[in-house]
Amino acid sequence: MRICIFGAGAIGGYLGAKLAGAGADVSLVARGPHLEAIRSRGLTLIEDGQETTHRIRASDDPAELGPQDYVVVTLKAHSVPPVVGRMAPLLGAGSTVVSGVNGVPWWYFHKIGGPLEGTRLQSVDPGDVQWNGIGPDRVLGCVVYPAAEVSEPGVVRHIEGNRFSLGEPDGSKSDRALALSAALSAAGLKAPVRPKLRDEIWVKLWGNLSFNPISALTHATLDVLCTDPGTRAVARAMMLEAQVIAEKLGVTFPVDVERRIDGGAAVGAHRTSMLQDLEAGRPMEIDALVGSVQELGRLTQSPTPVIDTILALVRQRAQTAAAGL
Repeated sequence: MRICIFGAGAIGGYLGAKLAGAGADVSLVARGPHLEAIRSRGLTLIEDGQETTHRIRASDDPAELGPQDYVVVTLKAHSVPPVVGRMAPLLGAGSTVVSGVNGVPWWYFHKIGGPLEGTRLQSVDPGDVQWNGIGPDRVLGCVVYPAAEVSEPGVVRHIEGNRFSLGEPDGSKSDRALALSAALSAAGLKAPVRPKLRDEIWVKLWGNLSFNPISALTHATLDVLCTDPGTRAVARAMMLEAQVIAEKLGVTFPVDVERRIDGGAAVGAHRTSMLQDLEAGRPMEIDALVGSVQELGRLTQSPTPVIDTILALVRQRAQTAAAGL
């Protein structure tokens, strides 16, 4: 089984190092100083206070790596469409693309059934680049739970979590899903195959939709924005709007809004990924986490006044940040 991690940053690097440690045939697509460090010194993983270094084949040219059984995409959502063409050398006739990207996935309406079957989301796949270039039949869904960071080029520090939930768009327990689950489990990771992965997508999205943009606008950490009465109320309102949309799409939430917000508070003084990106001068995942929910609101005829307001504000914040303000 050949597995390529496309986007070997924090999460991709963590996954690649765990697979390499278990003897898997894994390769990495990376870039810049991180790639050079991996090539010269190997990929180092710091986990539970222990440091291990793995020699892993890595390149910024997918053509050097050849066709793969699985291509695990761990890029930020907005970074995927521009590199779809570069993925082509990795994709053979039987290759599976594992979509480990935050937010509403571009393949969401593939094999969902009902009147929205086959709907394409322009907020996350403008111009249908992924739908046409990868093809939804190749896709195996994945909800990523671990937190990690690249502490320096070639070094990934694991923070918490080790679950990568997998799921077919049609909910089946396919051979390809079970085979990847077994490979991830052999690497010491939790990799359940879920019949209703979209439910998990929404539970994670619930927090990302609200906590991320609020933190980018206020610079508050999770413990603060989830307990301050004002920002907690805004997050709750956004989540309730999203819940109406999701339930119209057949999603069942295993927890209520208050428990989900309390779970965010329990994480502590954590800076969300959107806030980290803002502070580092990187593009923020606005459309995948917030714009996509607005688009789904329009598709399901569900009003989203609070989501619309926060989306407008965080988009403007992105513009001012791009201007150096």
